Amino acid sequence: MENSDDPCDVGANGDENDRIDDVPSTSTSSSYKLFGRQSSVHQMMGGGKAADVILWRRGHVSCGIIAVATVAWFLFERSGLSFLSVCCDVLLILIILRFLRAKYAVLRERQLQSLPELVLSEEMVNNAAASFRAKVNYMLLMAHDIALGKDFKLFFKVVIALWLLSVIGSLISFCTLAYIGIIIFITIPALYNKFDDRVDRYAGMIHRKFSKHYKIVDENVISRIPRNLPRDKDL
Repeated sequence: MENSDDPCDVGANGDENDRIDDVPSTSTSSSYKLFGRQSSVHQMMGGGKAADVILWRRGHVSCGIIAVATVAWFLFERSGLSFLSVCCDVLLILIILRFLRAKYAVLRERQLQSLPELVLSEEMVNNAAASFRAKVNYMLLMAHDIALGKDFKLFFKVVIALWLLSVIGSLISFCTLAYIGIIIFITIPALYNKFDDRVDRYAGMIHRKFSKHYKIVDENVISRIPRNLPRDKDL
């Protein structure tokens, strides 16, 4: 019995080889990840309840946040009420209602519902302080590098960001800007989580073009700027 080449097997092997050849190109095109992430979007955001809300895994909570933000924006921006007066009025109404409910329960000889004690633990405060300290130190390090002219790319990003914030702040109020930020924060990550492959592909194309132009500018302009100013010689 001799082995014979089956045309079907040859065709199947050829298709399999074609698929294998296509794998490196696909992995190469999708190798770039936005923000340099190495894990899923859910894990990048902490993987807890907050990430579930942001990614709309708890749709009722996400809708509630948008509804509350919309009502707050309408109160502060359209009604003309100040933030301090609205907060004081809301707290005043809640305190009066809670006090009257407690008195009514005493008069009716009913047992009051137990309220959870709102206490900040020492561990929570230490973790928040450590996180805030790390972020402040990172910002100070960025400011130090920019002031010494060490990182032109970082300097360019900060200048563009501050200029955009200045332009946006001159067009809309802070309340509207905060409302837009909340809506973006609660919708864009969910959309990115759904279409991450397409976004990463287009972001990789833009990143390669930007890196190419930055390399040209760095070779022709930045590299010719003297790093240290000449010191005056002592006479």
